[in-house]
Amino acid sequence: MSNHIMDMKHNKDLSEKVSLLENELMNNHRIDPNLYEKYDVKRGLRDKNGKGVLTGLTEVSDVCSFTSHNGEQVPIDGELYYQGVNVMDLIKGMENRRFGFEETTYLLLFGTLPTQEQLDMFLKIMFEMQTLGGRFVRDVIMKASNPNIMNAMQRCILTLYSYDSSPDDITPQNVFRQSLELINKLPLIAVYSYHSYCHFRKGETLLIRNPRKGLSLAENILLMLRPDGKYTELEAKVLDVALILHAEHGGGNNSTFTTHVVTSSGTDTYSSLAASIGSLKGPRHGGANLKVQEMFDDMKANIQDWCDEDEISSYLEQILDKKVFDRSGLIYGMGHAVYTLSDPREVILKDYAMKLAAEKGLSEEFNFYDRIEHLASALIMERRKVCKHVCANVDFYSGFVYNMLGIPKELFTPIFAIARISGWSAHRLEELLNTNKIIRPAYKYVGEHVDYTPIPKR
Repeated sequence: MSNHIMDMKHNKDLSEKVSLLENELMNNHRIDPNLYEKYDVKRGLRDKNGKGVLTGLTEVSDVCSFTSHNGEQVPIDGELYYQGVNVMDLIKGMENRRFGFEETTYLLLFGTLPTQEQLDMFLKIMFEMQTLGGRFVRDVIMKASNPNIMNAMQRCILTLYSYDSSPDDITPQNVFRQSLELINKLPLIAVYSYHSYCHFRKGETLLIRNPRKGLSLAENILLMLRPDGKYTELEAKVLDVALILHAEHGGGNNSTFTTHVVTSSGTDTYSSLAASIGSLKGPRHGGANLKVQEMFDDMKANIQDWCDEDEISSYLEQILDKKVFDRSGLIYGMGHAVYTLSDPREVILKDYAMKLAAEKGLSEEFNFYDRIEHLASALIMERRKVCKHVCANVDFYSGFVYNMLGIPKELFTPIFAIARISGWSAHRLEELLNTNKIIRPAYKYVGEHVDYTPIPKR
């Protein structure tokens, strides 16, 4: 018998044995769902109304969706504050500025907006840190290229631990230094990892371009990503705005809470950041923008007249009925855990999406998105038979914006990570400076205690 046939037989036998173990595993890990209610377990750390359970305090950002009136909660248009500054005001104040994301990073880290002198000094430091050694690019990024750039970023970040002379020093001063370096290196890691994947996995020409000192982080991403390195002023501005809007969103979102949990154990910055990226990768968190884009690709292929609201509504109803697309019954990009009337990030990004669509000659496609947003909101409310408004979230337009900017789908969630690392860093420093206890919630044991049985008697 040839070695090839023996290998096939061995693999088949192994696969069958693994399947038996898998079935046994699935049968032994089911918990009666009624027990969660019996013991008043806040699943997902949320109460029965979906509101998050209070687990900590923060000054980094505030997410607001209601106000109190005569003791009752009244929904309002969503508001987001970075260190007390309304993001709407932040974006307006940076309309004619190139370094909006960098200024936002300063605000998140230091708690105040910088003076021009402080910003200039901060930018000089950031420019110097926007580099990866040639050996690191060759020995780490180019080796074992990965089709999932989020995983590639995790591997690179964990490897950077070995390039740090004091990786385990968790004094605020050292963590601040590490955070600044990672904020500036992460865009290079993401873009270079993508180019490496395209070259080694898809046979495309390898493109590695160094960032240019004096350019904003948004400009450098487009410079490094595009073969010709060219971009318009509006393209760079829209990406800068997208980075600002994704930089932070309170301490309770999954990846930021992960930052607090892992930081509380006393571990190093690289391990903490890698864990946060792992959380953000999930389709229920940062990976949601990919699901939105896949849904829109499906709708564009199956809806003939993008202006026909009846045809659009009919297809949306089929999605809700689990008859088309991924049959989940979900219209992705609609609804949010906190916001009801509106998501301020979506409101801002939609405005810039409209401007960019006009520049790209894609206004008809933008109008298609706009129609779906309004029709989907009404349909979901009707199906759920609730008066609570359902708004679009920031993921609704982010994929459309990234497509217009020529950003490949493989980089959708990494762009989110590039932005959110500023918020993670601020929360890590806040955790280190204000608490001295490991985060350890309780899980109640609901199994049975049994006597040990010797193996001959099992």
